[in-house]
Amino acid sequence: MKTRPAGIGNVNADWMGSLPPKLSAMPLKHLAVPGSHDSFTYWVDVHAPVGPDQKAFVKYLATMFSVLAKKVMVKWAMTQNLTFKEQLEAGIRYFDLRVSSKPRESGKEIYFIHGLFGHKVSEGLLEINSFLSKHRKEVVFLDFNHYYAMGAEHHVYLLTMLQEVFGSKLCNMCAVDSITLDYLWKNKYQVIVFYHHPSAQGIPVMWPGNKIPAPWANTTEPNKLTQFLEATLKDRSNHDSFHVSQAILTPRVNTVAKGLLWGLRNYLVERNLPTIISWVEAQRPGLDGVNIITSDFVELTDFANIVIKLNNLLLSEQERKQR
Repeated sequence: MKTRPAGIGNVNADWMGSLPPKLSAMPLKHLAVPGSHDSFTYWVDVHAPVGPDQKAFVKYLATMFSVLAKKVMVKWAMTQNLTFKEQLEAGIRYFDLRVSSKPRESGKEIYFIHGLFGHKVSEGLLEINSFLSKHRKEVVFLDFNHYYAMGAEHHVYLLTMLQEVFGSKLCNMCAVDSITLDYLWKNKYQVIVFYHHPSAQGIPVMWPGNKIPAPWANTTEPNKLTQFLEATLKDRSNHDSFHVSQAILTPRVNTVAKGLLWGLRNYLVERNLPTIISWVEAQRPGLDGVNIITSDFVELTDFANIVIKLNNLLLSEQERKQR
């Protein structure tokens, strides 16, 4: 029987609802929240065209070598192995979402994308909503930050879908400092959607992208990554926003060439995980500390547990102040 790494399963399915009152009364921007990078890449379609987010030379290779080239791309496009439901049960509460229409496909269907096309967005949203309906005190951040091959009609379709699927679970835009778990529970809000596109302006339940900055280090070197993460945290307290620390390494063309058949997980992620996880373990949430932390392949370590446990530091800090 295949065993699951620690922290996977439904052990963290209700972690927000289980937080002590001192933490549920704190601004959510001060809590540590685990997230996943390119959250919906656990399955990609090697028979569909290469995504419009890819550079011209990648599209050329995929055209020339078809399914073979795409099977190599899968090794570099997939950043998660767990389904939405599995990520939610493991404690992941922030989802990094890139979406696209499919070239030459009629209709307005939208798909998750990272180099290759994944599941329909509608399927993923329904899976999230099903989880939230069973776990009424859990809250998710849905960050729609990249859109490809989408016209006005696609945006209308997606915005309408979000409102139809989640309905009254959607949190209205307000001051980030006022958002606590207590506030969300009282109003029965469970979903905060960030929509990085002007088409969402004027819709009260669609938060603008500037309310959730996610600075990107764009490096293959773990030491440069941790230096970058530290530098961006120092500026955090100046903004009325949530904050995403992207604890991810980004492959370059020569990285892919060197590890062509190994893929992202084996060539870049696993060997550098100890450095990245050590940085996460050394963090503190709070005013000048971490908020949302994202990672690739969240099941490879006890990632969600490590991030969630950082919130205990806020309790010990409060206790010290009260003495």
